[in-house]
Amino acid sequence: MKRISILLIFLLSIPAVVIAANYRFVSGPQGGNWFVLGGAISSYFSAAGMNTTSSTGGGVANVVNVDRGKADLGFSVGSLLGAALKGEGKFKKPVKNAVVLANLYPQITYFIARKDFVEKNGIKTLKDAIAVKDLRIACLKPGTSSEFVVSSLLKLGYDTNWKKIKKEGGKVQFASYSDGAGLMADNHIDLFSFSVGEVASIIMNIESQTDIVILPVDADALKALSDAYGTGTHLIKPGIYKSVTSDIPTVGDYTICVIRKDMPDDVVKKMATTLFEKRGDLSTTIKDFSAFNATTAMPATLPMHPAARAAFASLAE
Repeated sequence: MKRISILLIFLLSIPAVVIAANYRFVSGPQGGNWFVLGGAISSYFSAAGMNTTSSTGGGVANVVNVDRGKADLGFSVGSLLGAALKGEGKFKKPVKNAVVLANLYPQITYFIARKDFVEKNGIKTLKDAIAVKDLRIACLKPGTSSEFVVSSLLKLGYDTNWKKIKKEGGKVQFASYSDGAGLMADNHIDLFSFSVGEVASIIMNIESQTDIVILPVDADALKALSDAYGTGTHLIKPGIYKSVTSDIPTVGDYTICVIRKDMPDDVVKKMATTLFEKRGDLSTTIKDFSAFNATTAMPATLPMHPAARAAFASLAE
């Protein structure tokens, strides 16, 4: 008994070792802005004392993994989180533990068609392209926010889907940004659809390889998607891409960072503050991040972590 008492006294005299938490950040597919940005944000969080590792991900899977605690935070888009909260679209039941850390920057959906395909079929809008029976279309893989937005638009705005397109004689492929660009340059697809920021190097890359037309999305289709998931209309303006000579309406959304609702307030506050303090550095990583500020960081309708809202509200004053 005496030996046990001495051992207990010895153990109690040893200073407690505090094990630092490790946070898991899920980003996007390799080759895209999310993958690069996720790595940059993780490095700044780690430097600020919040050890964070970044891995690949996708808009749908990221929300699910954060909600289930398999990840702590990650990228998605506002419309996708809106569907997840309702248990609609790709989600079988409503999520409860995924909320917004911050709106980051506008997310734009592009429908890029080969110019020869457009001229051959007299195409003016996306509706005309969808009507082509032997359409060859590519999109990012299911599970990404791009595929969610595009497939939702096809269903709600044009009463079609991937299966119908194939049934009517078309071809559907799922590819990465770089692989899709290669498919278009090699004339293996007519239309490449994906969501990305307002200034996208992938589009400039495609333009350098083949003549393209960025198709406008029809107003009734834009309204149908907006009514369902709260998306907006974005105008692609001349000056960024050489193929754009007039305003082109398309789907507008926000890239958001989702976080576990049960994350500690002090950690969330520090993450929000770090994002704000490093906004200049992050803008050099991804130019679209230059749109980030404390006011637009706070969503109008989506649920936000209270500590993050409080932090950005204070920074916006």
